[in-house]
Amino acid sequence: MTEPLREREDAHALFTAEAERARAGGGRLVLLRGATGTGRSAVLEAAAAHATHLGMRVLRARCSPDDIALPFSSVLHLLGSVPEFADVGPGDDDRGSAARLWRLLRSYADETPLMVAVDDVHLADEASRRWFVEAARRIDRLPVLLVATERSQYDIDPRPAGLTHALSPSVVRTHTLAPLTDNASADLVRAAFPAASDRWTADCVRAAAGSPLLLHALLDDLDGAPPPTTVPRTCAALYPGSYPAAVAWWLDSAGPATAEVARTLAALEQAERTGRTGQEERTEQAEQAERTERSQRSERTERTEPAERGEQAERAKGAAGRNAVPPVPAPASTHAALPATGTATAATTETASETASETVSEAATDTLAALVADASGADPARVSGWFTAMTRLGVLRPDRAGRPRYAHPLLRDAVLGGWSTARRQDAHRAVAQAMLRRGDHLDAVARQLLGSAPTGLPWALRVLRDAATVAARQARPGDAVRYLRRALQEPLPDDLRQRLLTELGSLEYASADTPAGIPRLAEALDLPAEPRDQVRTAIALGTALVGRGEVRTAVEVLRRLEGRLTGHPDLARALQTASALLSDQDQTVRREAYRWLTDTAERSPELVGPSGQALLVRYAATAGDLPAQEAMRRLRTLLTEPADPFAEPFLLGTAAAVAQWADELDEAERLVERGLAGQHPSLLHPMEQALRDTRWDIAAARGAYGPLLDALPEAARARRTGGGPVNADAHTLLALVETGRTPEARRLADAFDLRDTSDSWELNRFLYARGVLRFTEGDVAGALHDFLECGRRQSARAVLSPVVTPWRTAAAECRLELGNPQEALTLATEELRLARVWNTPRTTGRALRVLGRATRGRRGLELGAEAVAVLRDSPAEAELVAALLAHGRQLNAAGERGRGRDHLREGAERAERLGSVRLLTYAEQALRTAGGRRTTPAHTGSGALTGSERRIAELAAEGRTNTEIAELLHVARRTVETHLTSTYRKLGIRRRGELRGALDD
Repeated sequence: MTEPLREREDAHALFTAEAERARAGGGRLVLLRGATGTGRSAVLEAAAAHATHLGMRVLRARCSPDDIALPFSSVLHLLGSVPEFADVGPGDDDRGSAARLWRLLRSYADETPLMVAVDDVHLADEASRRWFVEAARRIDRLPVLLVATERSQYDIDPRPAGLTHALSPSVVRTHTLAPLTDNASADLVRAAFPAASDRWTADCVRAAAGSPLLLHALLDDLDGAPPPTTVPRTCAALYPGSYPAAVAWWLDSAGPATAEVARTLAALEQAERTGRTGQEERTEQAEQAERTERSQRSERTERTEPAERGEQAERAKGAAGRNAVPPVPAPASTHAALPATGTATAATTETASETASETVSEAATDTLAALVADASGADPARVSGWFTAMTRLGVLRPDRAGRPRYAHPLLRDAVLGGWSTARRQDAHRAVAQAMLRRGDHLDAVARQLLGSAPTGLPWALRVLRDAATVAARQARPGDAVRYLRRALQEPLPDDLRQRLLTELGSLEYASADTPAGIPRLAEALDLPAEPRDQVRTAIALGTALVGRGEVRTAVEVLRRLEGRLTGHPDLARALQTASALLSDQDQTVRREAYRWLTDTAERSPELVGPSGQALLVRYAATAGDLPAQEAMRRLRTLLTEPADPFAEPFLLGTAAAVAQWADELDEAERLVERGLAGQHPSLLHPMEQALRDTRWDIAAARGAYGPLLDALPEAARARRTGGGPVNADAHTLLALVETGRTPEARRLADAFDLRDTSDSWELNRFLYARGVLRFTEGDVAGALHDFLECGRRQSARAVLSPVVTPWRTAAAECRLELGNPQEALTLATEELRLARVWNTPRTTGRALRVLGRATRGRRGLELGAEAVAVLRDSPAEAELVAALLAHGRQLNAAGERGRGRDHLREGAERAERLGSVRLLTYAEQALRTAGGRRTTPAHTGSGALTGSERRIAELAAEGRTNTEIAELLHVARRTVETHLTSTYRKLGIRRRGELRGALDD
């Protein structure tokens, strides 16, 4: 044993001492125990080489299960290899055969000291085992060192008693080989791959699970994939496959019951990870790698003796190739691998949170063991014990919840490799059924069913459908899609298949898998079903088609079905309303749809229904034919009428949009929340996105730039596969401009090539927003082009009112900047005429402001003053700020500098509270021009609160809940929450209980 194996120095010392003792005539049995793969055979070979070096004769035998039927087979392997005794064999009398074989051994010992090396003695035949035990009792006065290796590992099926069970401790020295520590494994990896990074090394260490066998096999397979190539997560990426072969041998050695449990755990774990996001996987991998690296650092810290470090370096330099095992002396205390860290030393440096995690681990282990035992038919106590043993060995490591999991996905994949697809599917079904009996969460049961074959059992279909519904309600469309796809593999009647296909197609579309979603919905529409189910499918298909830009096709799908619903007038009306709503994305189809709707309403109003009449109110509002007060009166009347479930979403969404235009923002918000609450999470519906668009509109009307920008990911999700901008993009662009983030706004604007974008109202919104950006950047001509193009498109759609996009006033301001006051006056005058028809403070005040600038003179001052007065009653704070600033400049130009500065200061303070950097910058420039200074307002404290914020804060301080405040003030609960969030920030508090004291300060 010229070079001690890594972390096997104590075994080397034991063999050296016992060899010297045997040479002096005092033999002994040395039993080397260890789990599969810990290197028992390698240590035995090293001991044999050392004995040869000392001049001892070595007799070797490797036991095999194939020789169990032949008595004394293992002993004959030892002794029969000598030619002169080759014909010796066992007789009928075991006692006589044992005596003859003992005499043979004595004859060898008389010639020279012996080392008898027996590998895997646990596989020896029973007669040989008895012979070895008897020999151990009798060699204490002979120059014979008997060294045997024995597998010592916790298995599901209890193993027979070991070799030394009947021996006195005085005649045997037992040594147990511990798994390699993480640090020793890392040194082996670096010896094979000197350029390996810490993270790559830690990944290899986890995959090897403290086993020299697995580690060397893995390094053999990775020979063609050195760093920075990642360590594979599946055995399919390994060649020549030494690692999976080693894992298979380890399982075979453990027995069929243990292999069954090991593979059942692997199948369960694999299914659990199916529903996890890639980010979650990466997070856990990083945490595991950090734990491994921390363990390695802890071990290195313990080695503080300079001489020891120098010896280690010298040995490392002498190690040749990865098959050599470079020696790294390590104290015996570092041999015991522990969960999560792999070393006893690391356990002393764990944080309190990790200690708590280990406390949870015991309960988690027992719970998981009961599940695996139920699914595999094993004894729960033995399974729990196996988990504990494997965790100590390093094969399993606790996850963040304290549950034992395979140390690396590659190890888990290798464990599963011995099962056929059918066997894996059976295991997943068994685990799912066991989890269902235990009452586990639907998601957990459904994830197991994802890996099973169709069962044809009612409980499986029920679990998958319920889990899909839960996932959809929790905004996890990816999980819901997987569950429904699996549910469709079960035997189903046509009507149920139709409903599931509709849900699946809707969810696939919602999760951006549009190419898959539309064919699903088309297939569902062709299946026989109840009329209501057919209507749901048709509306979902129409919504998906419109999202892909196929508006006319979508409307034709709905009309074809409508023609088959002569006996169902309510369903026919729902399709008519859906057709009109979907047609908004194409101006030609929109004109046709509303012409038909208008003519039908005039001839037979009952054929249109409340939702259709609501759409006509909205159409008249956008066409500039109806005042806001009358529009809201009509809609409120329609809302009081009994509504069919199919019609109600259209009615609520339409009323919400008009209420937002009418400056009834709180009412609009309540209608939006009510409408979204009624949406089925697994069914595609055009009004769902319409309601979300109205929510964006409400936030923009209030100047809530922060919430708008916080919802940037939602804007990206709202974008359909056509690639064109959506309403959320337009509002995001405007919010970026208002908050001074012009470069970001420019990047967003440049992300779209509007030349290839199909016609839609959302494109018009985006053109208006891009015009505002260009105007802010100083590109007045470009801004004017965008505003006029927006106006041309809006007029072609018969959208004349400024309630949607006030493009005329925006274009008028461009005309003023370009020195064309007459054209500006014409545009502003027309906008004011249309605004007075609608007659809300927001639209009227804006038109008055711009017209006042274009008119100039005394009349211009009067219009500017009227704009400020009108907008003081508007919830549109940004419009009031703009009016204050415009009128302030008018007053300064007219020589009324004192009043002008007052308006500018008020506008600046309001702009700052609003968070509008653009308007604040404009105000400060105007103040400097007017020779004034802005008094610094309170940014924090109770003085910084708006009137609405103070009113809501005082009610909250009195102990009222958010719901009670919303009902008392007739606002939406979301409004209360938004105001309270802003209040907490301004007051510098975190809890509701601090409100009273902060308000009093």
